[in-house]
Amino acid sequence: MVEELVEPAAAEAARVLETAAPVPLSQVTLDDAARFSTGLAELDRVLGGGLVPGSVTLVGGEPGIGKSTLLLSAAGSLADPPAPMAGGGRAGAGKSVLYISGEESLRQTKLRATRLGLSSSPVALLAQTQLEVILEAIRQAKPDVVVVDSIQVLETSVLASAPGSIGQVRACAYELVKLMKASGGALFLVGHVTKEGFLAGPKVLEHLVDTVLYFEGEPTSGFRVLRSTKNRFGATHELGVFHMTAEGLVQVSNPSELFLSDRAEPVPGTMVTVTLEGSRSLLVEIQALTSPCGLGLPRRRTTGVDFNRLSMLIAVLERRVGLHQLAQQDVFTSSLGGVRLLEPGSDLAVALAIASSVKEQPTRPHDLAIGEVGLTGEVRPVMNVSQRLHEAARLGFTRCFIAAQRLPGPVPGIEIIQVRHVKDAVARALGAAAPSSTPSSSSRG
Repeated sequence: MVEELVEPAAAEAARVLETAAPVPLSQVTLDDAARFSTGLAELDRVLGGGLVPGSVTLVGGEPGIGKSTLLLSAAGSLADPPAPMAGGGRAGAGKSVLYISGEESLRQTKLRATRLGLSSSPVALLAQTQLEVILEAIRQAKPDVVVVDSIQVLETSVLASAPGSIGQVRACAYELVKLMKASGGALFLVGHVTKEGFLAGPKVLEHLVDTVLYFEGEPTSGFRVLRSTKNRFGATHELGVFHMTAEGLVQVSNPSELFLSDRAEPVPGTMVTVTLEGSRSLLVEIQALTSPCGLGLPRRRTTGVDFNRLSMLIAVLERRVGLHQLAQQDVFTSSLGGVRLLEPGSDLAVALAIASSVKEQPTRPHDLAIGEVGLTGEVRPVMNVSQRLHEAARLGFTRCFIAAQRLPGPVPGIEIIQVRHVKDAVARALGAAAPSSTPSSSSRG
C-alpha cells in the first residue's frame, strides 16, 4: 500500500494560473528563436525556410521509401561544425544531435552513415525502444535536435499494450513532445504509413505535432518527393524533390527538367503543364494513350492524375468537343515522373493530351497548356499564371494555351494563346481547320 496525496482540482488550477496568467494580445512579442538550416535546401524549403527550435516534425512514408536516409543525412548536416563555403555560406549548423534508432542496431545505422559519407559525423546514436530510457537520455544530453526512428516501435512501461498500438503511440509521442517543448529542442518523429495510405495511429500523431511531411515516390523509381500537409511555421503543400542513388539522397534543385521527356520527334498524346506546389512552379509532362476497347466496358487508368477529374474530362471531350469515339476507347493517362497533379490547373493539358491521342495528331514539342476545364467546356483561369509562364519561358517553351484573362504583363519569348472553350484549345493545338464556336485571342510577349 502506497499513500498518494490528491490535491483538489480547484487548488491545482489556482496554483497553475499563478505561473500562467493571461497576457494581453498587444503585449505578446514575436521575438522567437531564429530558424536554422538543416543543411538540405530541399528539406528547408518544405519546412518553410529551416528548422524552428522547439518544433515537432512528423515524417511519414511507406517502408523502404528513404525516411531514415533522409533524416540521417539531415542529422549529419546539423551536427557538422560550421565551415566556410565557396559562395560565402556556411556548411553545417554545429548543433548537438541525438539519433534514436528503434528499428536498427548501432552497427546497421553506422553502415548507412558510412554509405552516406557520415562515418566521422559527431551525431550521437542510441539504439533503444524503452521510452523511459530515451527520456532520461534526452534530459542528460540536452540535445538541440532529436530524431526518433520510429515512433511505432517505442513502448512505455505504464501501458501493457504492444508497441505500435494506438495507446502506446499516443503516450510515447505525447511524452516526447512535452519534453522537447520544455527544453526548446527540435524533434523529428518517423511514422509508418498503413496500407490505406494513412499514418499509423491512425491520425493521432498529426494532431500532436507542428509539421507533417510525407515522403513519397514509386518504389521502382529513383525520384522521391517530400510534401508538407501541415505546417504551423510555414506554408503547406511545399514540395522538395530528391533522387535516390547508391550514395544516398541527392537534392534536385530544378525538378522540371527531370519531369520532361527528351522527345526527338513529336508524339501524339503528350502535353506539358505547369503546376504549383506551394511556391514552386513545376513543369510536368502528361501522357495519354487511347485504344479501341476490346471488351464491353472501356477502361480508364491513371497515374498521377485524379481519376474523378479524368472521368469528367473524358465526358467533356465527348459532349462538348465531339470526340464521341471516346465512349468505345480505353483511356490511360500518366504524369511523367509519378508527380501527383493535385490542382485543377492541369485539366486543359490532360484534355489536349487525350484529344491528341484520339486524333493521332501530335502537338508541338514546345507547347504547354494551363487552365481549369468546367463541365460546359469553358476554360477557367488559374492563380499565379504569370509565375508559371516565366518558368515555362525559362525552360524554352514558346507557346502556351491559357484561359482568357487579364495578364499583368507580357512574358518575353513565349506566345500566349488565350482560349475560352476547350474546343478552341483542341482546334488551335492540333491545327484543326474547323472554325471554333467561341472567340479566342492571341498575344505575343
